[in-house]
Amino acid sequence: MKLILIGIQGSGKSTQGNLLTEKLQVPYLSTGHIFRTLAQEKTPLGRYIKETMNAGFLIPDEKTLEIVREYLSRPEYKNGYILDGFPRTIKQAEEFKNGVDKVVYLKVSDKEALWRLSFRNSDREDDTLTAIKKRIELFHKFTEPVIDYYRQNNMLVEVNGENSIEDIFKEILEKLSLQ
Repeated sequence: MKLILIGIQGSGKSTQGNLLTEKLQVPYLSTGHIFRTLAQEKTPLGRYIKETMNAGFLIPDEKTLEIVREYLSRPEYKNGYILDGFPRTIKQAEEFKNGVDKVVYLKVSDKEALWRLSFRNSDREDDTLTAIKKRIELFHKFTEPVIDYYRQNNMLVEVNGENSIEDIFKEILEKLSLQ
């Protein structure tokens, strides 16, 4: 199964992604993790990604598509995956053709996301309050239209991301008919 998890920062994508990986026996891939790994490299691409992320901006569409396609071409992803943090723009959604089965939207309010993130222990350089607020703003501007795109294409599964971890997971499984 090929799934995309979509939601505002702090919505629980990585928590649910790891639970789904265990249940479905397919790898979990976070584009945020990929970008943070690349940002540590002492290369022009690494420096560019680090500066872009630390400022709270999105990596441009073409670069993001190139990196995600390269990762998903690896053998461990041929039987499926759970993808978190991608696509973030309409262009990425329209150009990403990889046989995605469903898109799970973890719906969480801005207030709840900020509350969760303020209590998260993080050593990420891009987890400053300013950068977090910028990413929430970018989510509304660029990613909400992606949610509508998948809704119109009958691929969207909407879940209340403000429930308990267990209830969210149960709802995802029910809506994907995996119970």
